Amino acid sequence: MTETRLRSFTHLAGYLFASLFIASLAFQNLRYGFYKLFFLASGMALLTIAGAGYTFICRRHQLSAPGHLIILTALNSGLVAAIYVLDPPGISHWVMPLVLLNLLILPLRQGMILSLLLLAALVLFLLLTQTVTATVTISTGVFAVMAVAALYIWHYDHMAQSAEDLAITDPVTGAHNARFLDETLQKEISRAIEMSHSLSVVSLTIDYADEAEDLHGKAGMQRLLRDLTQHLFGVIRAGDTLYTLEDGEFFLILPFTPEEGVRVIAERIRRTIAEQTWPLAGKVTVSLGCTTRASSDTRTADLRKRVRQAMEEARKRGADSVWYSQGEVRQP
Repeated sequence: MTETRLRSFTHLAGYLFASLFIASLAFQNLRYGFYKLFFLASGMALLTIAGAGYTFICRRHQLSAPGHLIILTALNSGLVAAIYVLDPPGISHWVMPLVLLNLLILPLRQGMILSLLLLAALVLFLLLTQTVTATVTISTGVFAVMAVAALYIWHYDHMAQSAEDLAITDPVTGAHNARFLDETLQKEISRAIEMSHSLSVVSLTIDYADEAEDLHGKAGMQRLLRDLTQHLFGVIRAGDTLYTLEDGEFFLILPFTPEEGVRVIAERIRRTIAEQTWPLAGKVTVSLGCTTRASSDTRTADLRKRVRQAMEEARKRGADSVWYSQGEVRQP
């Protein structure tokens, strides 16, 4: 299950369970003749049902759905107004599910801010109407629920981020892996088309990688790949991204880089690698292919195929070389 689908499911479930709980409060108040509280709970239930409908409509965009903040702000504001106007009995029973809903639906920071504001309004009301002991007891219970929920959500977000990092990161080198390459490259192509800026890519491979692995073993080759990765991180600029592929190959995405720039960067990479003496491996050279997006390049396959051909051409011309491949430009 993707993160978007998981959030859609949890948001929908949260709104529906909140609707059932608030609806039960509404019927209970209707049963005992508290008609103002019945109308309050009915209105809150309608808002949570609207939240469920909004979740379903925007189910493909749950990672960035601003409507949740509007709905929950309305719920919290309505409850705060009702607290001071209606003086509902058992107010903590109304506040606790709303605190949980804030933290479940909204990003953690927004959920905490909204919940703390609600708690502050509750504490002020209790100080005006209840004893200090009752205020401390009720507010401590609400705060404990909020703290436990926030801690759980923070732990989940941390675990989700760690899992995402593991999924897109090569465990040997620490660079992004091939699984993440096509997604990022397509985003950069779309951004380059929309903003009309240049985009270049570089593919490089270690010369005689098979012979190096036979000579130094798998552990020695992994050490070389890690060292090269750190070196490349030091060469590329902020905003550039580095990927580790198979068989000692690397791939670089260079936004806002025209042909002249990628030629300079590729030559700098070639020269600095060849000039260094690497632990275990000694002298190492690489062959690089590079290209710049042409107006006809709208898919990742276009750039990846051409830069791969450029790298193969560089290898044909001998180790420690760079080749630039010019893309075809469509005439308007």
